[in-house]
Amino acid sequence: MRPMRILKTTIPLIDWLSTYNWKNDILGDIVAGITVAVMHIPQGMAYAILGNVPPIIGIYMAFFPVLVYLFLGTSRHNSMGTFALICMMTGKVVATYSTQGQVNKNSTTENELLTSTSSQYSSVEVATAVTFTVALIQLIMYLLRLGVIAALLADSLVSGFTTSAAVHVFTSQLKDLLGLKNIPRRKGPFKLILSYVDLLNNFPSINGIALLVSCATILILVVNNALKPRFAKLSPFPIPIEMLVVVIGTVLSVYLNLADVYGIAVVGDIPVGLPVPTLPPLSLVPNILIDSFVITMVSYTISMSMALIFAQKLSYEVDSNQELMAQGIGNLVGSFFSCMPFTASLSRSLIQQTVGGRTQLASLISCGILVSVLLWIGPFFEPLPRCVLASIIVVALKGMLMKVTEFKRFWKLDKIDGIIWAVTFTTVILLDVEYGLLIGIVFCVGKLIFFSVHPYTCSLAPVPGTELYLDTKRYKGTVELPGIRIFHYSGSLNFACRQHFRDEVYKVAGQVPRKEPNGGFKHDQLKEVKKKPKLLIYFQRKLIVSQLRALILDLSALSHIDLAGASSLGHLINEYCEIDIPVYVAGCSGPVYEMMRKCNLLEYKNGLFAAFPTVADAVHFAKCNTESSSMPAWSSSMYEDTDYDGQARSESLSRVIITLFGVVGLIWGYVIQQFSQTMYILGAGFVLAAIITVPPWPMYRRKPLDWQKPQSEVTIKQKKKK
Repeated sequence: MRPMRILKTTIPLIDWLSTYNWKNDILGDIVAGITVAVMHIPQGMAYAILGNVPPIIGIYMAFFPVLVYLFLGTSRHNSMGTFALICMMTGKVVATYSTQGQVNKNSTTENELLTSTSSQYSSVEVATAVTFTVALIQLIMYLLRLGVIAALLADSLVSGFTTSAAVHVFTSQLKDLLGLKNIPRRKGPFKLILSYVDLLNNFPSINGIALLVSCATILILVVNNALKPRFAKLSPFPIPIEMLVVVIGTVLSVYLNLADVYGIAVVGDIPVGLPVPTLPPLSLVPNILIDSFVITMVSYTISMSMALIFAQKLSYEVDSNQELMAQGIGNLVGSFFSCMPFTASLSRSLIQQTVGGRTQLASLISCGILVSVLLWIGPFFEPLPRCVLASIIVVALKGMLMKVTEFKRFWKLDKIDGIIWAVTFTTVILLDVEYGLLIGIVFCVGKLIFFSVHPYTCSLAPVPGTELYLDTKRYKGTVELPGIRIFHYSGSLNFACRQHFRDEVYKVAGQVPRKEPNGGFKHDQLKEVKKKPKLLIYFQRKLIVSQLRALILDLSALSHIDLAGASSLGHLINEYCEIDIPVYVAGCSGPVYEMMRKCNLLEYKNGLFAAFPTVADAVHFAKCNTESSSMPAWSSSMYEDTDYDGQARSESLSRVIITLFGVVGLIWGYVIQQFSQTMYILGAGFVLAAIITVPPWPMYRRKPLDWQKPQSEVTIKQKKKK
């Protein structure tokens, strides 16, 4: 059974195919496969041109790597293949390292696709080298189990990056939309701004017919998208408007001879048949390694985001590491068949799920239809105007461009996320795609480091009438306990944040015991505090500590503590205990308690340190200690021996004295006719009663009660050992 389990884990197709409901699911997968195949044809050709490779490459990408993902992928609804952003990023590398720079003369034969010299590379060779490098990176990440690395890309970074990258894609399609030729391809920083300068300089050369065809195509696509919700109520099958536009554009181009008469650029030669497997140029790999890594991160993040959305919506699991292997092997196979890196498409995936697709069998149906395109139908699209494909790309960018509105939401919810969005967007626009992504990742990692070094801390206080302790700055109904400070720490206590921990404790406590660090702390024991005379302690507290009489550290949210953190905690305990302020810790988790026990932080004597399961227990213990120790030694010793009989005797005596003086005062005042004398005598009675009855004189302490004194956890353990 174990080999079968491993086989099902490695090839998820075996797992879900064995439980496939052929009766209920096969029809939906067939319809979804046909629909997605119809979308693959125009999008594949359009996005291939965006990648500076021949349009047929987009059809290859919808066939070879998708077949591999069918067997190895864990997402049942991702429609894999071309995606505008990935093709644009690949096209940038192709333009940098290929000798053609772009598909020249709008025509490429099958032999031209794979020709190269010893030091020159064709556009397809550069694209396949990128795909091969991306595959290697993804497979290495799979072996290292780095499927969670996509979490480093925050939502704000992805939103800002995709929005700004969509601006780059839109700009790259303007020359085809306007029918401009001989526009220089800009590289490096500020290339977007320079590209618009070139477009303005060539504005008089705009091809009016190409512009008219582009506007008509965009108008048809936009109207269809606006009416799509209404059409969905009438028919479950979406109108293949993109395919219809491609077919109509091809027919008009043939009958009106748009290429020869009006000079409109067309797709050009599309080879028939499947490509011959060819090894990518490995000598190019070191030069494109960084660009390929950026493409890897973006493509994997997009596909995983889509996979998680569908998995949560439809209640099934996806494996992030298995996705790395599926995409890695898919790109590896695709690199031998002239493919660019592939990833999930948002529009196709949503359509596949909406029309009833249940599993990746829809991809198998789609691949079967695309084979016919590759073998027979491909040459039909040779006269297709490129401005039609550019229009399809521009309309498809609407969703990405509209993400600019998310900046307001990020800024409102979290200013740091808003800054990450703005910085990523600005750097991608002004510099370039890879620079913007790199700077955005740096900001995301910096955010993680900042919050790990500066975790959340606060001062707690109870809600009256409850044992609920809340942040005093966030909740107005809390009331601080006199003489007791409660410090709450949330996060990890390690070498990086130990200084922040100490500073925050000092701030909450309102008292810095000393400015010099305690160099005498060792991990095997806490320093023993010598007992001082009680009277000296009393005056020392009054002069040095003022309000603070006990410090409670709430560590219930402390997730981890290392050796440096334990050392810092030990220093802190010593500092406060040396000025006779008890420190109590509460709510330690199991791992934290074990580390404190290993460092002997729990073996402190003299009742100045103890550990408690909850903050409420620590507060009750602190109240007992502070009430008995907040007065001078002579007063404390007297109140310790007070008994109940003495209290009753003093109460009766005080009533007799006050009553006696009241009667005498009343008689004397009446005799001399002065009421003030009555009040003076009554006041003297109050004073005399207070002197006689309030202090615990020996006559009130003849039957003392033997109260049990509070004991720390360590003291109890020591008694048990004895």
